[in-house]
Amino acid sequence: MKNELQILTEKALGLLKDLISTPSFSSEEENTAEAIELWFHEFGIPVKRWHNNVYAFNKYFDPSKPTLLLNSHHDTVKPNKAYTRDPFHPHIEDGKLYGLGSNDAGGSLVSLMATFVHFYNWENLSHNLIIAATAEEETAGDKSLRGLLPHLPEIAVAIVGEPTLMQLAVAEKGLIVFDAEIKGTPSHAAHPNNNNSIYNSIQVLEWFKNYRFEKVSEVLGEVKLTVTQINGGSQHNVVPAKIDLVIDARVNDCYSNEEIAEILEREAPCAIKPRSLRLNSSSISRDHLLVQAGIALGRETYGSPTLSDQAALDCQSLKLGPGDSTRSHSADEFIYVREVEEGIQLYINLLHKFLEKPEQSLDL
Repeated sequence: MKNELQILTEKALGLLKDLISTPSFSSEEENTAEAIELWFHEFGIPVKRWHNNVYAFNKYFDPSKPTLLLNSHHDTVKPNKAYTRDPFHPHIEDGKLYGLGSNDAGGSLVSLMATFVHFYNWENLSHNLIIAATAEEETAGDKSLRGLLPHLPEIAVAIVGEPTLMQLAVAEKGLIVFDAEIKGTPSHAAHPNNNNSIYNSIQVLEWFKNYRFEKVSEVLGEVKLTVTQINGGSQHNVVPAKIDLVIDARVNDCYSNEEIAEILEREAPCAIKPRSLRLNSSSISRDHLLVQAGIALGRETYGSPTLSDQAALDCQSLKLGPGDSTRSHSADEFIYVREVEEGIQLYINLLHKFLEKPEQSLDL
């Protein structure tokens, strides 16, 4: 007879295959949202839906208790041109389940959903549980977790499911995208010009390459500035009036996004303007009981350089999930089948420790 972990793993993998075979690009997740609803209904769990976000509360939800949010996303990026397999054909080879969204973040999502099913009928937990399978994470859209949060009770702490090899990402960098402009004097290429905007860009690019922010985080390291786009000029014989740059800034937990923008607007040798300041860095104290529960299970802590829906949360949050972040957005994306099973097992054991039910843990 199959035990609960085996049943949950089979059901989770079945859903993951359905999600892979159903295109769900950001803002186009209607069909995967429906599949997620139906999956919960199979377990007799009522769900709510806000746009393409599907969420549910544990059976004995108590408003007087703090709430733990379990969250991951079911939208994907578009497959890149280097794919050699059909990105929408889920298939297993050598223990690997291939398909778009398998690793980022389908494996984490179905593992968290299986974990929620395990705890759904439990009474007397220290925290309420909410599961939220959310949309538009890849584009940080208005109908993502950020838009859903006002419809939820106050969240005390959250686990955000992203591929971390089931290690504890106790902090992640924030993101600011800047548009910059390097000016010059437009002219005919045949005439002298000591204010060529393209030549002026050399000094500016060197400045961004060499600039360092003073505060270095113990967990996330330095703030990282990277020039990712450059554009200017339209004709071979015309010196352009300006060159446009795009700068990607990954912000550590020593600064707010507002502080970074203020510093760059003051010190950068060109005009610079942030597109948005809402994607701040996130963290959770290493002393938090949730983190300590993970450490007790042999997990290591680290700082993540990549962004997730943690940026939408005001509470402390932990990023944790099966799969490997380096596979995300790659060609022929995959997740190991064993990673999903191990992910479910570890999530359940982690929450048993955190929710004060250690005697009910599954053997690792």
